[in-house]
Amino acid sequence: MRHLGVMRFIAATVLALAIPLQLGAQDIQDHHPWHHHYQLVQIPTLGGVETNFFDTTNNIAVLNDRGGLSGGAAETLTPDPNAPQYWFDQQGDINYAFLWKDGFFTSLGSLPGTNNSYSLWISANGNIAGGSENGLIDPSVPELPEISAVMWRGGKITNLGNLPQGGYESAAVSVNSQGEAVGVATDLVPDSNSLLPLNQNLWPDVPYNYQLRAFIWDAKNGMQDLGTLGTGTDAEAWAINERGQVIGDSYISSAPGVCPSGIATGAFIWDRTHGMVDLGNFGGTCTLPNNLNNRGQVVGLSTVAGDGYQRGFLWDNGRLHNLQGSIGGKNTGALAINEDGAAVGFAYLAGETTYHAALWRDVEHLTGLGTLGSDLCAFAQGINNREQVVGDSLPTDCSGDGASRAFLWENGSIVDLNSLIPPNSPLYLIYAYTINERGEIAVNGLDANGVEQAALLIPCDENHLGLEGCDYSLVNAIVTAEAAPAPVAAPMPSVPPTRRRPSQLRGTLPRGLPHASPQAALSAGDAHAASITDGNRQADFLSDSQLSPIHGRGYCLVGKDELTGYCHAGTPWVCWSGRSSACPVGDKALKPEKGGCGLAGSVIIDADRACSF
Repeated sequence: MRHLGVMRFIAATVLALAIPLQLGAQDIQDHHPWHHHYQLVQIPTLGGVETNFFDTTNNIAVLNDRGGLSGGAAETLTPDPNAPQYWFDQQGDINYAFLWKDGFFTSLGSLPGTNNSYSLWISANGNIAGGSENGLIDPSVPELPEISAVMWRGGKITNLGNLPQGGYESAAVSVNSQGEAVGVATDLVPDSNSLLPLNQNLWPDVPYNYQLRAFIWDAKNGMQDLGTLGTGTDAEAWAINERGQVIGDSYISSAPGVCPSGIATGAFIWDRTHGMVDLGNFGGTCTLPNNLNNRGQVVGLSTVAGDGYQRGFLWDNGRLHNLQGSIGGKNTGALAINEDGAAVGFAYLAGETTYHAALWRDVEHLTGLGTLGSDLCAFAQGINNREQVVGDSLPTDCSGDGASRAFLWENGSIVDLNSLIPPNSPLYLIYAYTINERGEIAVNGLDANGVEQAALLIPCDENHLGLEGCDYSLVNAIVTAEAAPAPVAAPMPSVPPTRRRPSQLRGTLPRGLPHASPQAALSAGDAHAASITDGNRQADFLSDSQLSPIHGRGYCLVGKDELTGYCHAGTPWVCWSGRSSACPVGDKALKPEKGGCGLAGSVIIDADRACSF
């Protein structure tokens, strides 16, 4: 499994029924929920053990409608000169961004030298955005490699550089067909509340104390700072559409807030005509965008007045809409939107501890998509214009740190994607990220050694005739669900993989405080707060994080058996750290234990030192 220092398991029996391919889509809907089989194409490595998609909210664009696939990195056998101090993957090898298209796999290389690279976004016409080490060391942090934002066009890499005012780190997060790239970059202005602290999981005692800024780049003007909202100091750009509209988030002031940074944060949309426009909020201190379409509609989440809970939103033509509806709980979040304005994400059930995948066809109507079988939780993170939805279902652990399985929802039916691929497939599918207009799906799966690998699922349908090894019969989802046994591990490692959302930069630069949604229930913290000082309790965020408040209470973070000065807290989907006087820097840890919260993996915390910030 790749641990990103420099970048937000189930066997099923398939009963395939021989239904003629000519059966029309309307006939399929009118009778039983049928699904096509899929051909699985595993993406090769470059000699190393793994190639996978980084677990970020930008996975909405690792696959375009032409079948081009790029998002993550492929491992080589070349040793990484910066390992182990700052390692890109667990094996300590160099990784390169890649492109897979029409059966051909291409290494995209890196900037000159022995440098890691990665990609995060592929545009409609095949432009690719990402980052590459540039061979230099960041003067502000000893031994930290510099990362430069890069773009690949026609296989040729372009270094997008840094902001005009200077800075040492940058990353391109998104790019459109015109070659306009957006992302994040540091400047040289000191900022103790930077949106870019280093990854607290790997280097908890190394802060990054310079502003982080949102940028847009084009060949004519180079890299330009987009500014901030209000009196904010830091901002991030997350996506650009084909019209040149950019979404991101920004500090709006220095006031406290419940976003992971601890500072009041708002969402924005930017274009060259109107500049940066605040999307508004529901009265709370944290609003975060996740996706936009080419109509300029934006989805995300925003906390309500008092920050007691959060709601998914749709911003459209100057107006922020609360996505209505409930399946029992208050908390919702929207992660992706299609060109018709339909949004998907998650909604909590009563009690605010479990959640199901959710679909909003319009702002007033929520459709609960459920989970797979008896799984506790699920969320959706991809939707196409045919209203096919993909996401992840979590059998036993809603924190996301346990086993998961990839799902497809269509025609009113949710199905385990593992039941739609050949039974002798080399991977067990654990995460489904996005689905394009051809019905192809980008996924990560586990191989026989329990290593995470990237793959493309190609439907055996009328649009993909003649594929070798494709089973063109249809699968009855009702029969499949009834035939599926209880979850077992096959194949998988003895310890389930951790669901990774490694950084607030959604996998772009070295930070470990993800604010990617879905976030946890915000109103169920009192019970956990009452028990957090119990000296006999086991410090296990992986289960108890379901009861965590959105901000403030946790345990002291440990580095090299000493306190780092940070308090580490979180929810099932969010981890963050904040400075706390209860965690004096340099004090010896009383009871160091492996803990962790949300999807950022495990850290070392002091189980005998509860704290707040």
